[in-house]
Amino acid sequence: MSTERGASLRDIVAALDRELRISEVPDYGGAVNGLQVANRGTVHRVAAAVDASRATIEQAVAAGADLLLVHHGLFWSGAQPLVGVSYAKYRALFDHDIAVYASHLPLDLHATLGNNAQLAQALGLTPDGGFARYKTIDIGVTGSSNEPTADLVERVRTYAAAYGGTVRTSVPVAGRTTKRWAICTGGGASSETLLEARLKGIDTLIVGEGPHHTTVEAIEHDLCVIYAGHYATETLGVQALGAWITDRFDIPWSFLNLPTGS
Repeated sequence: MSTERGASLRDIVAALDRELRISEVPDYGGAVNGLQVANRGTVHRVAAAVDASRATIEQAVAAGADLLLVHHGLFWSGAQPLVGVSYAKYRALFDHDIAVYASHLPLDLHATLGNNAQLAQALGLTPDGGFARYKTIDIGVTGSSNEPTADLVERVRTYAAAYGGTVRTSVPVAGRTTKRWAICTGGGASSETLLEARLKGIDTLIVGEGPHHTTVEAIEHDLCVIYAGHYATETLGVQALGAWITDRFDIPWSFLNLPTGS
């Protein structure tokens, strides 16, 4: 057991729930936003990661963390028997007294800590509106620019490489200018977001990934979609959240970088 100064898990969870508006933001059923696994009640060290995978949990154990913050939680596949890999994951959490807190869309859309706002900042872009409407919320952001699209693509490429991501575009970018852009991290390319982009006059859409048909649609409508990798575009929110906890509760945090290449 760590002898470092600790903070109450209950207090941290309450603060996170308020900041992220967990009870207000709609999400997909498997997200299960908020505290997914409890521990004995005290947190000495936080680990932040994109996915609640077996490898992530093993690294959290190695880091001495007793709270794991993730964007993609434990329950995406619905109810499953606790055997095999599932058993190993929960056994490690219980044996090492590690709590798990997940935030999916509430973290995506947060105005300062969110994946979309953080990615815009990392790329030197300033949001001026919302994008990627889901039920009552805008998940992503839009903004104005006036620069060669190739320059923006290069910044995205440099960013993504740090997290194991590769970048491709739906159309050639030589000679193009980005005037209106939008960002929707993760699986942000869909027929719905491409239609929204056209309706809002977006010429450049930055996403993590999307189905094959989104590239076909983008080509047909001369929309530049920059695919930068699901994982790579969703690393910044959990890092911002880890730093946010440290600022408020004076406990250390670390980022567990486990790129998936997707």
